Amino acid sequence: MTEKKGLARGAANYGDKEFALYLRRSFAKSMGYSQAALDRPVVGIADTGSDLNNCHRTAPELIEAVKRGVLMAGGLPLAFPTISLCEPFLQPCSMHYRNLMALDTEAMIAAQPMDSVVLVGGCDKTVPAQLMAAASAGVPAVQLVVGPMSANRYMGERLAACTDCRRYWGRYRAGDVSEERIAEVEGNLATTAGTCGVMGTASTMACLAATLGFMPLMAASIPATHADRLRAAEEAGAQAVRLIQNPVRPETLITEKSVENALRVLMALGGSTNALVHLSAIAGRVGVKVDYDRLNELSDTTPVLVDLKPTGEGYMEDFHAAGGLVALLHEIRDLLHLDCVDLDGSTLTERIGDGPAFVDRTYIKPRAEPVSPVGGLVALRGSLAPDGAILKRSAATESLFEHEAECHVFDGLEDLAARIDDDALPVTAETVMILKGAGPLSPAGMPEAGYLPIPRKLGRAGVKDMVRMSDCRMSGTAFGTVVLHIAPEALAGGPLGLVETGDRIRLSVKERRLDLLVDEAVLAERRARWVAPPAPKRGWDALVRREVTQAPEGADLRFLLPEG
Repeated sequence: MTEKKGLARGAANYGDKEFALYLRRSFAKSMGYSQAALDRPVVGIADTGSDLNNCHRTAPELIEAVKRGVLMAGGLPLAFPTISLCEPFLQPCSMHYRNLMALDTEAMIAAQPMDSVVLVGGCDKTVPAQLMAAASAGVPAVQLVVGPMSANRYMGERLAACTDCRRYWGRYRAGDVSEERIAEVEGNLATTAGTCGVMGTASTMACLAATLGFMPLMAASIPATHADRLRAAEEAGAQAVRLIQNPVRPETLITEKSVENALRVLMALGGSTNALVHLSAIAGRVGVKVDYDRLNELSDTTPVLVDLKPTGEGYMEDFHAAGGLVALLHEIRDLLHLDCVDLDGSTLTERIGDGPAFVDRTYIKPRAEPVSPVGGLVALRGSLAPDGAILKRSAATESLFEHEAECHVFDGLEDLAARIDDDALPVTAETVMILKGAGPLSPAGMPEAGYLPIPRKLGRAGVKDMVRMSDCRMSGTAFGTVVLHIAPEALAGGPLGLVETGDRIRLSVKERRLDLLVDEAVLAERRARWVAPPAPKRGWDALVRREVTQAPEGADLRFLLPEG
């Protein structure tokens, strides 16, 4: 039996399927569509525009360009809204709602009549949520991102969110920047539409989505305000129509090989630690596991070649003008699985070609002169993190890579906020600061709080970095010697939950170790006293507490995995 297309797909069943289609067509005609339009195949467009998402304020014009591309190619474009996530506008944090957005998007793709879909995302949790949804819904999908903001000129320097936000805020906390100056900077950090202008999570995820094959390679980095961004949107619409003619299901692009390619690119970009959690979740939707031991092998054999903030000096607009993802992939092509294909069936070899005609080596380094000879991320294991933890070594201080010291523990975000700037806080530059109780199971929802602020008294003394550890995340725009995603988290009963102020902690990047140097007998006594905090009683929070996995599995919900 031939699969039905367009508005004939998946009609409701009232006991009379022909009546259901008759009713659907009747209601569609109330919107002014002609019969000729309704006879066309349907391309859905997931609209994440929102007045509470500044990154996505260009979504309306992008959607108009997508519609143009769909109509020119012979399809009928129909946009529909989904949840939209923007980090600064959500509490407790946007990560807490990534899986809710994925569930919403999957349900709307599967429940509504569309032959393919264009996913309009950008702000960092939206793209992983959309790709997770696409992998589970099984409808051919094209990813379109809003693109990065452009850097602003301010008093002789360039600024863009959010690495520069953190740099100036750190200076303000240390007393190096006045109230008047920080207020001026606030109005000059983000002056255009688009996602953060550095190699943060949004741009990292755009590059990984393109590497996986869900959009053209150069479309990952086109600035939000550039005319090429609209042309990319038009092409996304045309691509979606081609997918109706030659269907490629999303799960066929997400393979062990393509995920390994994405990990290589993550390393070469010096990309966000968050991308590892998101890629694990995307891959997990089709049963592919990201292995931390393999991650370290890839990291040790993949150089960092992109010199952008937060680890370098450039911005995403510089990366794009320098040759973008095509230039980077051409530089590491011998490390990639070149037979992986995109939505058109083109291999990575064909997509890379001979590389761009021009490469600006200021921002995309040659293999012989890397930013770093090894990748940006490493996985750690040990008695403090039996299931793993992550360190972004490309954003860390090398002199702290081998470090043993007493720790000071903050038991949750409220404790951190209450005490971090107390001049009586018993910490020195050598102290390991630990935040626990902020992982996926926590009411905080695994926020970007792992970048613990330098205590004000140490900031005033000139301290720029300290070893900090937690079971939560940090922004992809952040920097510092920060150990993240410690698993099992404290609320899951992991060793992190047993740590007390004064315990000695040992970090060894060389040995990939993270250890709690406390006798097992002492830990057993603490474990016997440990009691899990009460779970939320209702709503999304209760569902998350019951179903969320740990960071190495992507912090997805168990019932959304292939095995349920």
